[in-house]
Amino acid sequence: MPYLGGIVFLIWVAALIDVIIADEFRVRHLPKVAWVLIVILIPLAGSLVWFLVGRPEGGAPVPPRTTGFPEYERPEYKAAIAAREEEEFRRRVRERAEAQRRRAEDDGE
Repeated sequence: MPYLGGIVFLIWVAALIDVIIADEFRVRHLPKVAWVLIVILIPLAGSLVWFLVGRPEGGAPVPPRTTGFPEYERPEYKAAIAAREEEEFRRRVRERAEAQRRRAEDDGE
């Protein structure tokens, strides 16, 4: 039983940190400030209620990676870039293979 206070403290700290870093618009049922007060004033019960009722559902949303230029986000642009890079890669492979072939012929003579 001596560890009960430590466990309650850890749950309280975890809930307080979770409330503070949660996005305001994702917090459920009450405003974020109200949740902070509930967790601070009623440590164990407030923390448990936060985890069960107030915490945002799911993980943190991952924002899509964008360049900031919508014209570069179009699928046609990405396909064209991929095809160009693929062609460039194939050209370099052909050049490297040809250079190796010439070196092998020069060494063999």
